[in-house]
Amino acid sequence: MMTPLEIQAKLDRILLKVAKPGRYVGGEFNITIKDWDVTPTRVALVFPDVYDIGVSNVGLKILYDQINQREDALAERAYAPWHDMETLMRANGIPLYGLETFHPLAAFDIIGFTLPYETLYTNALNVLDLAGLPVRAEERHIGHPLVIAGGHAAMNPEPMSAFIDAFVIGEGEEIIHDILNAVQTFKEQASRKDSTSFALSPFKQKEALLRTLLRIPGLYIPRFYQVEYLDDGTVAEVQPLVPEAPQTITKRMVPKLPPPPTRFIVPNIETVHNRASVEIMRGCTRGCRFCHAGMIVRPVRERPVEEIVAAAEQAIRNTGFEELALLSLSSSDYTNILELVTRIGEKFGGKHLTVSLPSLRIESVSIDLMERLKDRRSGGFTLAPEAATERMRRIINKFIPDEQIIETTREIYRRGWVTIKLYFMIGHPSETLEDVRAIADLCKRVLSEGRKVIGYKAKLNVGVSTFVPKPQTPFQWVSCDTVEQIRAKQNLLRDLLYRERNIKLTLTRPEDTFLEAFLSRGDRRLAEVIYTAWKNGAKFDAWNENYRYDVWLDAFKQHGLDPQFYTHRQRRVDEIFPWDHISAAVKKSYLFQDYRQSLEGITRIDCRQHCFACGILPTFTAIRREHPGNYWKCPEVKTPAKELTVIPSTA
Repeated sequence: MMTPLEIQAKLDRILLKVAKPGRYVGGEFNITIKDWDVTPTRVALVFPDVYDIGVSNVGLKILYDQINQREDALAERAYAPWHDMETLMRANGIPLYGLETFHPLAAFDIIGFTLPYETLYTNALNVLDLAGLPVRAEERHIGHPLVIAGGHAAMNPEPMSAFIDAFVIGEGEEIIHDILNAVQTFKEQASRKDSTSFALSPFKQKEALLRTLLRIPGLYIPRFYQVEYLDDGTVAEVQPLVPEAPQTITKRMVPKLPPPPTRFIVPNIETVHNRASVEIMRGCTRGCRFCHAGMIVRPVRERPVEEIVAAAEQAIRNTGFEELALLSLSSSDYTNILELVTRIGEKFGGKHLTVSLPSLRIESVSIDLMERLKDRRSGGFTLAPEAATERMRRIINKFIPDEQIIETTREIYRRGWVTIKLYFMIGHPSETLEDVRAIADLCKRVLSEGRKVIGYKAKLNVGVSTFVPKPQTPFQWVSCDTVEQIRAKQNLLRDLLYRERNIKLTLTRPEDTFLEAFLSRGDRRLAEVIYTAWKNGAKFDAWNENYRYDVWLDAFKQHGLDPQFYTHRQRRVDEIFPWDHISAAVKKSYLFQDYRQSLEGITRIDCRQHCFACGILPTFTAIRREHPGNYWKCPEVKTPAKELTVIPSTA
């Protein structure tokens, strides 16, 4: 195995030949470097995309902080090298390495992937290959690092089940310590000559380690489960293969958010988000039916204002960043948002700090909040109506009257913002071309109001993505628009808006939606498709210049699978989904009831005001009995969800 000094020597000869060599040299301000030789457990945290994107990932920052607080463990970072660097690394025999000490990834005890979105799958395989490790989990033994993965995409782990040893389901702050403790204990016991595992083969020792990890709640180990399929290709059952394996793996939830990290790594180069950030709240109570994060990150937990302000002060002092982001799924729903923004303004008065609230809801953006933000605004003001007709907003459970949208945007322009960004989504269930046309009409009305206030300085950026019916949401039963349908809707929007001065339209490529749809809704059989696509050159699939649509279609054909089976098919009411054994603690009966209500245009109010018994409360209550802390308490359950009524399929 190559030593860190050998890696550094070879890097010295190639770094000036690549774009942005600062991605690969480490040494950033605020990194944590520990003594490799005296630290028992070493973890490589990998974000399988370029440094420019991965270095600011919040999940990776949290785990880096949590692990490095321990005396008996260290965490280093690695990112996917860009094409030019990968080519030179392979040509010079340089394995992928940790940026802190330049040890090769193969030397670590654990490799932990953060997978926030599915288009990183081929990059994850490429990272393992660049590390000199077998890509398939079954080919790795106890002498290889334990490969784990977590993040939102892990809520349907099946497409990557052939490559990952264990998936963290849910939140990572506590479970990462359970994993570290279990691995340490196993290795200490296995190293004793009187241990029964001492005489086992390396592959048997690996299996023994994984069986030990089965005891950790919230950890899914695919090799101990078997999937059976019906003749129509749908899942018949997912069966545990060993007694220790639970039938259902329920996500881990942190009852009280730990103190947020404040010693952020200051990157060597310009990145996507050069800023300090503090997570002010986790979870959302709005219940938007299309929103994957809103369903899987329940319940809401808020940090106290004092803790947030103190963390913000430390983060700015530790980094020198000039922008502070107050993060959550819906920042304006934070209970004490006005007090928080006021306190931040008082604390940083005269210091030229820009404050951003990346997630604002139209119905909770008050005039008071705008007044407090206007002196610290950052660029444009972003709102997400998601749909442009009241009918569609009822279907997706994001009902906002048109006049409220117009009034809110008018007030934003009036308070000095020149640019507003509106996010919409096409491809919602039951959407018509008239609903799409309404997006253009609403945008023109918003810009017209802006011109009345500030004249032709008013600008409007319109981002239109395409709906993907994600697992663990009420829309998991519906089909996705075809590429042809998406293209027709996008062409309509272009035709309606291309002459409009000061309206900038950004669209998602239809093929990108298709890729995300079959990866997020896939089963275990998709692992071979992913592997073949990667072997044939697919990687950096989220990047426009790298997407190889033909490679993916060829991979499906090679394995006798139809991608439209995963994307363009309405699910049966009684269908077992590939992810049904993975639980976000939100009942399937609740999701189905919510889906049925969407068909009737029935909305649910914010569940801070009324509990609809989604299922999160009993699970979370059991956790918080043992961990008293700062959490929001669900109101009394008044409207329990009915159990799922199974209708026999006639298909």
